[in-house]
Amino acid sequence: MALKRGFFLIIGLCSLVLGLIGIALPLLPTVPFILLSAFCFARSNDRLHNWLVTHPWFAEGIDQWQSKRALSRPLKRKAMIMSTLSFGISIIIVPLMWVKIMLICMMLVLLFFLWRIPELE
Repeated sequence: MALKRGFFLIIGLCSLVLGLIGIALPLLPTVPFILLSAFCFARSNDRLHNWLVTHPWFAEGIDQWQSKRALSRPLKRKAMIMSTLSFGISIIIVPLMWVKIMLICMMLVLLFFLWRIPELE
């Protein structure tokens, strides 16, 4: 049992770090890593789980996703705007055309994924 809890704790911490890095880097998606952290912390550490699900940055989205498998329209809009800004800055900075095209494609896939998430009423 301790080995299982330790495994979930390590995975949760690693995914939390990747999610936090993903806030600034466009190639790392923040939301899946934060949701994975919540899942792992729920199985390993009550204190970290409570901290994550009550954190002002993540609480609303985690609660909406866990309870209804949907996100509110303002939260979706904010995610789409921040993703577009982050990718846009990267596209402007990168000098190689093939990387710009790859970033545009990745941005479009991410925006399509976010657009397809059901909205709360």
